[in-house]
Amino acid sequence: MIEALAALAVPAVAWANGSNDNFKGVATLFGSSVSRYRTALILGCGATFLGALASFFISRGLLATFSGAGLVPDSVVHDPAFPLAVALAGSLTVFLATRLGLPVSTTHALIGGLLGAGWVAVGGAVRIAPLWDSVFLPLLLSPFLAAGTTWLLFLLLRPVSAAWRGARAPQAAACVCAGVTAASVVAAEGVGVMAMSGVLPAVRTGNLPGCAEGFASPPARLTFPRALDGLHYLSAGAVSFARGTNDTPKIAALLLTSAALGPGTATAVCAAAMLAGGLLNARRVAETLAHRVTRLDPEQGLLANLVTAFYVLGASRLGLPVSTTHIAVGSLFGVGAATRTGRWHTMTNIALAWLVTLPMGAALGAAVFAVLRQL
Repeated sequence: MIEALAALAVPAVAWANGSNDNFKGVATLFGSSVSRYRTALILGCGATFLGALASFFISRGLLATFSGAGLVPDSVVHDPAFPLAVALAGSLTVFLATRLGLPVSTTHALIGGLLGAGWVAVGGAVRIAPLWDSVFLPLLLSPFLAAGTTWLLFLLLRPVSAAWRGARAPQAAACVCAGVTAASVVAAEGVGVMAMSGVLPAVRTGNLPGCAEGFASPPARLTFPRALDGLHYLSAGAVSFARGTNDTPKIAALLLTSAALGPGTATAVCAAAMLAGGLLNARRVAETLAHRVTRLDPEQGLLANLVTAFYVLGASRLGLPVSTTHIAVGSLFGVGAATRTGRWHTMTNIALAWLVTLPMGAALGAAVFAVLRQL
């Protein structure tokens, strides 16, 4: 009975994770009005799903960390009540935060569940010290690194950002135009004159509308704003993909200890649940991230996404369980601080939610495991 409940509870964590996290990578697209909500949601969920599947090959080191191995004895890890308690603690914590529209860390909720259930199982024998360098330090430092990096880069690149905003003006949008131009050739041969006409390929750069003039037919145009928005979409997809690679193994690890599933199947189950949760239940967190943290221009959103993707992908490659939430929101905090448009009331509420996440996960993990142990 407990084994079956555990096998169901773990996908519930993945569903809660998708609901709270899937939009984080694409929030800057929606917040800067580069895309509509549904377009951003589909991109975020799709890229997260692909990243989740790829995590089987990229981030397998996280499977051992979040199974509880090394934290508590193996006999506890393989007790079906243990992963069930951790899964319930993590899912309930994240579901509550999603209901309130607060972006929190599933990583913190799961670590809290592991510590709470482990404390009830073995008391002071929980081995926390080995987790300091591999878990706690990356989690603590990552949001500050993201905020500081975004803040510094924004200040350094401010002249470039101003030039980009000028290039976005419709009356002077920079562009590259490619097409054909009418051509005529007059050649003298002996006493005769020969005239020919035709077309020649041409590529021009400049500002609209002058760049598009002089072609025999309407040219293909790539404007600077369109190119910049394309890069923004790519960066948002990269953040979402990175989130999928970093978060999925943390959840799949619980499924491996609670059901007779291999790593590949467990990863696929979690990926599907994350996809469904994001598609059906992401709106409240999306509004908070896109519109209530800071005012965003497309250039600022692009910078925040690039910083987030760099840190999350790097951490995934190194097997470090950073919080995508903390890095993504830390990047937005950095933009808000640099532009002085941050909404500090919202930031304070988010920070308080972060402080509560791990203790709440621990309390729920301890309570659930204590009850299950009596059954």
